[in-house]
Amino acid sequence: MNIGILGTGFGAYHASLLKQMEFVNQIVVFGRNEAKLLKLKEELGVEITMNAEDILSDPAIDVVDICLPSSLHKTYALEALRRGKHVFCETPVVLEPEEGRELLDAEQRYGRRILVNQFIKFDYAYEYLEQAVREETYGKLLHLSMRRETAPLWGDLGLSAIAANLMIHELDFIAWLMDSPVPSAVWGTSGDKDGQALVLASFLQPEWSAQLTVSSQMPGSYPFTIGYEAYFEQAKLEFRECSDANGVIQASLAAYTSEGQVAIPLIPSDTYAKSLRHALLSLRDRTNSTLSLRHALKSLNMAFQMTDQLTAGTVAL
Repeated sequence: MNIGILGTGFGAYHASLLKQMEFVNQIVVFGRNEAKLLKLKEELGVEITMNAEDILSDPAIDVVDICLPSSLHKTYALEALRRGKHVFCETPVVLEPEEGRELLDAEQRYGRRILVNQFIKFDYAYEYLEQAVREETYGKLLHLSMRRETAPLWGDLGLSAIAANLMIHELDFIAWLMDSPVPSAVWGTSGDKDGQALVLASFLQPEWSAQLTVSSQMPGSYPFTIGYEAYFEQAKLEFRECSDANGVIQASLAAYTSEGQVAIPLIPSDTYAKSLRHALLSLRDRTNSTLSLRHALKSLNMAFQMTDQLTAGTVAL
């Protein structure tokens, strides 16, 4: 496969992953920063260009990998589809519901697909949880509590942005497990801090419930943290992963049953690499994918609904 990457920020990381995939023949990277491009060419041996048209107009390019600012995703995704290319896109794929409908229509019109990097599905701890739910390893799931916490390091993650930009992966996981989930209750506060927020969301269904807590206003000393607590009929699963300022990651997954506590080994892997590999093989082989645009829009539409509530001052408890 031949891949064109738009962007040299996260796109540089994508390029390094693609270089390790045996079925990728050509990589062309577009960017505005010549120094970054030359460094990528020297270190990875990729082709470079400062004109995105070189990628979009090249009939040899099979997939356009979009790693540009979110505000540009829809424009370049539409153009790539129109030129007969598949798309792999970073999250969030769009910023407005109408943009999502435009992309769905374009997929049908041009016969090409958009896959979205909802990579949480390829994190082993979440893979394990999903399998436990599907196979009822510990009986039926009763309640799932998820969280994501960070110090204010990533730009604007206030009430108008946090759902689509920080909560999206947990929302995607909940949408993966639940049928047509709709937030039953949403609460949020900025704590009088610009670009920061603390948000709680609940999802209630007859069979089981879920709750999501996300904060972008943790103290600077607090490590970036994700995790979940899953209550089953016969056990409880607990997962926690922390990454400190030096990039040191500590993670644990445990099951608590009537027979005692069992530590579940976390299989080390690059979640981003697994997601990207899956997407490209799915596009190449024309197989179904959990990264489909339609599925991504389920979680994104949840985020849009929550944002409307959080910014209207009508949050519910």
